[in-house]
Amino acid sequence: MSDQPKKTARSQEATQQKASSSEEQQQEKINEVRGLLGSLTEEMPSFMSDATIRRFLRARNWSMEQATKGLKETVKWRRDYRPDAISWDDVAEMENEVRRTHVADYLDKNGRSVLVSNVPMKSKVSAKEQIKHLVYLLEYFATNSADEQDDFVVWLTDFRGWSISSTPLSITRESIHIIQNYYPGVIGVAIPFDPPRIFESFWKIAKNFVQADMKEKVKFVYANKPESLKTIADIFDLDTLESSFGGRSTRTAFDINKYAERMRRADKMRGASKDSNGHNHN
Repeated sequence: MSDQPKKTARSQEATQQKASSSEEQQQEKINEVRGLLGSLTEEMPSFMSDATIRRFLRARNWSMEQATKGLKETVKWRRDYRPDAISWDDVAEMENEVRRTHVADYLDKNGRSVLVSNVPMKSKVSAKEQIKHLVYLLEYFATNSADEQDDFVVWLTDFRGWSISSTPLSITRESIHIIQNYYPGVIGVAIPFDPPRIFESFWKIAKNFVQADMKEKVKFVYANKPESLKTIADIFDLDTLESSFGGRSTRTAFDINKYAERMRRADKMRGASKDSNGHNHN
């Protein structure tokens, strides 16, 4: 009997050493990628954090060449698109677009952020503006994940009443491209909630643009299938989740003013807030 605690202590020590060695190996790869990127890391120091490089490495199966290539392409895109400069005040038709897609005011059971989309609600802005809003939200998540964890967002989408005009294939394709290539490791789970049968044909085409690891993150949930709803109960605390997704929350209607305050605070923290002339403070 007296050997048991020793064995337990030894196995814990071995586990800790293994984790520590794995962390060291990861850090070595991060440092090597940093070296391969050269002066690009100085051009975008806040973006080129260890956390960002680690996300790209994980998404590319720890291939330093693939991660470096992906980061170089992302830097080029960021130079042109300037996602870091988009602020809350740049979101067109704020109230309508935010009701369509917004950051929830609760987390899931694992402490992950929740992005809620209401796909059947018609957008009042161009495809370009819709993409800009998505990029704004992805940038918000990427810069708010200081704890360096991966896959820290659950994307919950209400598909009831969906039709092909709700999400044109061109917007879907561009959105998937941006998420996979420029923000890998941000979305942990994507839940299409109660899509109609017609959506299955659309998904067969759309999933051709989805990488294998991302496909695994997509979990379809159907309101009339109890075993399917278990996915929701496993991920969310039902007391905080909206009743429209099978939760028990009694919260009142979405408060756009509170939400605006919250997003403006986040903008300020990452240096994307605008002054009265529309110029960035950073």
